[in-house]
Amino acid sequence: MRLKNKIAVITGAATGIGAATAELFAAEGARIVIGDINEVEASATVNRIQNAGGDASFVATDVECPEQIQRLIQFAITRHGHIDVLHNNAACFDSNCPLHETTEAQWEQTININLRSIYLACRTVLPAMIQQGGGVILNTASVLSVVGAPNFAAYTASKGGIVQLTRSIAIDYGRHGIRANALCPGITASPLALESMKNPEHRKYLLDMTVLGRAANPKEIAYGALFLVSDEASYVTGTCLFVDGGWTCM
Repeated sequence: MRLKNKIAVITGAATGIGAATAELFAAEGARIVIGDINEVEASATVNRIQNAGGDASFVATDVECPEQIQRLIQFAITRHGHIDVLHNNAACFDSNCPLHETTEAQWEQTININLRSIYLACRTVLPAMIQQGGGVILNTASVLSVVGAPNFAAYTASKGGIVQLTRSIAIDYGRHGIRANALCPGITASPLALESMKNPEHRKYLLDMTVLGRAANPKEIAYGALFLVSDEASYVTGTCLFVDGGWTCM
């Protein structure tokens, strides 16, 4: 097992990429702590892991709230003694409109959930990882962190910020044995993406941007995450792994 006895905290693991990642990490031996605002779906993810013989628990977490992120991290440390992996995966899309029509509330929510939450979670977990002599941070960015897309100004800004934040963490904390990387998925058949693809023109645009001509299954993205948090990637830090169906080579 590639993650035997590792403790992994995953935000946004109720559905989609996060749920697939939590289940894969558990199958590879990790003990999982899920933080998510969606209690029903997150509990279902926990149940699937437990029914398969894995170890998982859930803490209701709104990643816009610093106190709830602190509670999530402290729960994991209290329950398991330490944290080996922090996977910041919680995200939202903005309103799919041009910048001049994007309200301040829409902008702030997108930045808060996608980027500020990662700052808060990393700030909270880093002292513990320093004290224990190492750890792994994996932040879910996006193919849209490095390429543009129409009507996604807030989203692309937040995801681009994740990549630069990840690089800064890798530089500042590598000497403490802490690795930090970004996972950059392309279009994926997750609830968030499927909602945005209800617009036929937007769906065609997204699928036309991939060499493979299809959306990824969330588990295909999860395998990229597994590599980056495993010991197989022990010399990989400060990088972005694109699992994008060829989007960035178009």
